[in-house]
Amino acid sequence: MESNKIINYKRISPQLLVSDLDVAIEFYSGVLQFSIDFIYEDYYAGLINNGLSIHLKKSYDPSRPNPQKSIEDPDILFFVSAIQNLFVQFKEQKVCIIQPLRQMPYGKEFYISDPDHHVLAFLEVPTN
Repeated sequence: MESNKIINYKRISPQLLVSDLDVAIEFYSGVLQFSIDFIYEDYYAGLINNGLSIHLKKSYDPSRPNPQKSIEDPDILFFVSAIQNLFVQFKEQKVCIIQPLRQMPYGKEFYISDPDHHVLAFLEVPTN
C-alpha cells in the first residue's frame, strides 16, 4: 500500500433507508432543519445543512428499512454546541427521545429516533 497517495474527500453523506420518503423529508427538514438539496423521482432525496448532507432512499422491502435495535448503536452522530437548548427544543417538538440528555466522560449527549427508528445521537464535547 502506497502512503504517498492523498485522498481529498469533499464531503460524506450517510444514506438512510426509509419507509416513506415524504415523512422522512418532513422529519429531517422540519425537525433537524436540513434543506432539500434534490429529490430524484419518488424514492431518493438529498438534504443539506451547513455543508453536511444526508441522503434518504425509499426501501421497497417491507422487512426493512431499519429493524428496532439497541439505542447504544446510533446511525448518525451529530456534534453540536448548545446541546441543552437543542434538547429542550426537541422535547417541545415532541421528538421521540430515546436517551435523555446525560453527562458522559467525553461530553454531554442525547439520542432521538426518526420515523424509521434510525438512532440519531447528538453530542457536545468540551473544547480545550
